Amino acid sequence: MLVVTYNVNSINSRLDALVQYLGERAPDVVCLQELKAPQDKFPLQAIQDAGYHALWHGQKSWNGVAILTREPAQEVQRGLPGDDTDEQSRYIEVAYKGILIAGLYLPNGNPAPGPKFDYKLAWMERLRLRGLELLAQGIPAVLAGDFNVIPTERDVYKPERWVDDALFRPETRAAFERLIEQGWLDALRAVHPDATIYTFWDYFRNAFGRDAGIRIDHLLLSPKLQPALKDAGVDKFVRGREKPSDHAPTWVELDLAKVTA
Repeated sequence: MLVVTYNVNSINSRLDALVQYLGERAPDVVCLQELKAPQDKFPLQAIQDAGYHALWHGQKSWNGVAILTREPAQEVQRGLPGDDTDEQSRYIEVAYKGILIAGLYLPNGNPAPGPKFDYKLAWMERLRLRGLELLAQGIPAVLAGDFNVIPTERDVYKPERWVDDALFRPETRAAFERLIEQGWLDALRAVHPDATIYTFWDYFRNAFGRDAGIRIDHLLLSPKLQPALKDAGVDKFVRGREKPSDHAPTWVELDLAKVTA
């Protein structure tokens, strides 16, 4: 099973590129972030024409997440539990072929410190608690999405330039580490422990051409899913195309026959 996470930075603006990518790579599951489309403006027909089913949580102008699957999936959760007042569309869970897939778009948090950073940290704590619930249920699961977290210095070009950014602040990295410590595996780093890998390149200052990127798109595997890990990577070529998203699709390949009972 090929599971992809991809921040499209406006699904309707990148629809042709997304459909092209789906045809090229034929992933089984695609977690999309930053749809920037209300619920009724999701391009369902185009997704279906490309051979996919979709469950999505839209929001006007901002945010928005979706999960595309080759066969119908069952929605499990819409919205991250823990705050009934949170109206931002950043989280969705589905059950598909015996595994649970959580697609998420974690808050950016800038400027930090400030209310947006406080919201980011609170959201990460809610995610940690949800992660504990999923592990307690014993379900093979993957947390996939744009985490807006740079885990370590090797995940960023010139880390000294990011020390005050919400994506790289010590509080953010510590919150991410608390999630990992529950038993989740960073699939990309597990496969490529020492490689320089980025998933995002800013549109400015020729960042992509200079390979001045950051790694903020992650796929975390629960303990029962970790034996199924075959490969993981970043389809960097997509970022180099005309009018791209500033993110590249990031993926994990799983052998579901090796999922532990």
